[in-house]
Amino acid sequence: MIAAMISVVIPTHNAQAALGRTLAALVPAAIDGLVREVVVVDGGSSDVTCKIVDEAGARLIQSEPGRGLQLAEGARQAKGRWLLFLHSDTVLQPGWEEEAFRHIQLVESVEEPDRAAAFRFALDDNGLMAAYLRWAVGVRCRVFKMPYGDQGLLISRRLYDEVGGFKPLVLMEDVDLVRRIGRRRIAFFRSSAVTSARRYRKGGYWRRMLRNLACLGLYYLCVPPHVLARLYG
Repeated sequence: MIAAMISVVIPTHNAQAALGRTLAALVPAAIDGLVREVVVVDGGSSDVTCKIVDEAGARLIQSEPGRGLQLAEGARQAKGRWLLFLHSDTVLQPGWEEEAFRHIQLVESVEEPDRAAAFRFALDDNGLMAAYLRWAVGVRCRVFKMPYGDQGLLISRRLYDEVGGFKPLVLMEDVDLVRRIGRRRIAFFRSSAVTSARRYRKGGYWRRMLRNLACLGLYYLCVPPHVLARLYG
């Protein structure tokens, strides 16, 4: 058995469609002892999200809505010395726990600097547009070391506190945190985090991709996050 060390933090709001799969992917690591707890921070769901959390045996926290605020609250109440932040529709693929454990061992044995780590991006869609988006995200991560929240983020409590944690932003909370961590302190796992393609299918891949890019550009131009949230949809 591995000494339990990871608290998984998942923000939710009406997440019944995908949350069950997200939680199920964490079960092997919980059985092995790597995952100490799963903290789900709900922002006022009106569906059966909270029932799913209860049936899965995860810890449920109620919060005001807003992903940055929910993530910050989950981190504040989490007990593990490592934090793994996941979106509610992101499913980690088998083998992630071995990579995560090796990363933690290296950092805690001081064989490498304290670094956060994210997973490879993937969608639950095998179409050409999904493949293109996966390639584009891979380029972004290699060149700019800029993972988004749908790639998950594993970070030590020490480093999380050092950089100031999540800010209570309604959008771009992931970019904001990664910028403060810094490019030199971001690593990438080989295993994938597979996220639902629902938003892309619903709004169209190109439209969603251009909207995301526009939001990122406006964020760097210091447009307030609440304005970006209306554009993001």
